[in-house]
Amino acid sequence: MADKFRLNGTVALVTGSASGIGAALAVALAGRGVSLMLIDRDADGLAATAARTRQAGAETETRTLDLTDAAAIAALPAQVADRFGRLDLLVNNAGVALGGRFEETHLDDFEWVLDVNLRAVVRMCHAFLPMLKARPAAQIVNISSLFGLIAPPGQSAYCTSKFAVRGFSESLRHEFAGTGLGVSVVHPGGIATGIARNARNPRVPDDDPEVAETMRLAAEAGRIAFEKLLTMPAETAAAEILRGIERRAPRIVVGKDARNAAFIQRLMPTGYWRAILRLSGGKV
Repeated sequence: MADKFRLNGTVALVTGSASGIGAALAVALAGRGVSLMLIDRDADGLAATAARTRQAGAETETRTLDLTDAAAIAALPAQVADRFGRLDLLVNNAGVALGGRFEETHLDDFEWVLDVNLRAVVRMCHAFLPMLKARPAAQIVNISSLFGLIAPPGQSAYCTSKFAVRGFSESLRHEFAGTGLGVSVVHPGGIATGIARNARNPRVPDDDPEVAETMRLAAEAGRIAFEKLLTMPAETAAAEILRGIERRAPRIVVGKDARNAAFIQRLMPTGYWRAILRLSGGKV
């Protein structure tokens, strides 16, 4: 495998590119001379990102697509081949969140998180492997999370999906070791995106207004507290991720908060959450 992944002149596909890290990555890639296929279910946000990448001089194609649609994913490689003839970089960035304790979680919502955060990543990698393997140098970049390294309470669905993305990515990387196809897994910390604002909350009961109101207030308090931790600009995160892609780094941990938490987890594999709570004064 080449020591460095040269971005200029390549073709990249980025999911979740209507906002947040995905949009920032798309714009940064455009500035490096990368042609882009941008994917998101948010048509307006996708168009806004595409306008920015085209302004930066990048050949850009978009697809408005729901990543829970397996058939739509299966059709994508032919569309990329028709438009660009190849794919060099696959960035599986799209993700959703679900707050609340597991006992309060509706299993349909849990499955929704797995569909977007995990199954879509698996399907995208499987669909595009033939195209990527055909290139002399190609890279898969799967966005996990800090919560793919540590597992706080109230994040059972999100952690399940992001730990699984980490395991899938590491296994895939080992399968293609010694070839031209590299695999990076990214663990961002508190990045200023809309993921907390757009997260689903536990479904409130219809038959008990008092319990329902308590759950709604708790969910809103949790959302506000979580958003306060999302401080790194998406553009800063994208720049760190791009540096990792160019190095073909197997693991890219983004942000001081993520690096510190990962270090504590390595030191205290089972007791890290108590240590993190003490160090943060109970503010996480």
